[in-house]
Amino acid sequence: MELMKLEIITPNGMIFDGEVKQVTLPGSEGEFGVLARHATLVSLLETGVIVYDRADGKEVAVAINSGYVKVDEEKTTCIVDGAVALSGDDTDISKALEAAKELLKSTEASNTAIAAAVSKVEQIGKSF
Repeated sequence: MELMKLEIITPNGMIFDGEVKQVTLPGSEGEFGVLARHATLVSLLETGVIVYDRADGKEVAVAINSGYVKVDEEKTTCIVDGAVALSGDDTDISKALEAAKELLKSTEASNTAIAAAVSKVEQIGKSF
């Protein structure tokens, strides 16, 4: 599978900058997936969870509160207000899950969007 560059950036710095197989994003009109050579687009991101498959096959999830994404054929850039990594090599998962739930609940999104995102975070927590 062809790889693409993914960047996830917050006001506090870079959360992720690397090559991925694919990424699933919580868009304002619903979740959508992006693969390498995707058509160019810009979209708002809602409260939810970004899930991406790294080049080594490991799936990583990042809870976000809001932001936007710019997709080009070679690179996807996510600019978000706040983010918490839910999985990965260096994550203390129980603390990350609690921090993610707090981040999601602190947003101004609709109760439905918050509930769906928190539910997804809880499902990720059950997989560990």
